[in-house]
Amino acid sequence: MYAWLVVLHVLGAAIWTGGHLVLATTVLPRVLRERDVPGLLRFEEGFETIGMPALLVQIVTGILLALHHVPDMARWFAFDDRAGVLVFVKLLLLAATAALALHAKQKVLPGLDAERLPAMAWHIVPVTVLAVLFVFVGVAIRTGGLV
Repeated sequence: MYAWLVVLHVLGAAIWTGGHLVLATTVLPRVLRERDVPGLLRFEEGFETIGMPALLVQIVTGILLALHHVPDMARWFAFDDRAGVLVFVKLLLLAATAALALHAKQKVLPGLDAERLPAMAWHIVPVTVLAVLFVFVGVAIRTGGLV
């Protein structure tokens, strides 16, 4: 079962992180240059159909994988165990991602127009950076780190 959890988690990460990298590096620059709000909304709408389920899969499999690596949930918040610290960092990244997404959904997307596109960019870029950091921390949990 562990291998399936890893596969599902990595697939979710590929979709979530890959989608945000495409958004931030190809779609967003064009949208900002052309002030193309409908183009951004089309991408967001299309990506949400696969991106949000991928994020949900990551959350569920992430919790199960965290329990595999650090079975005592109290250890997720203790800073004397490397794996527990990494799980905690992943939870922080998730909280930051959720906060940015919620703020964008409630404050930026309603009534989004060309003038407010830069505000949306200030949400897209950090969420993309957070997605990449999720990958780095996930690799560190599984392999012991990158250094």
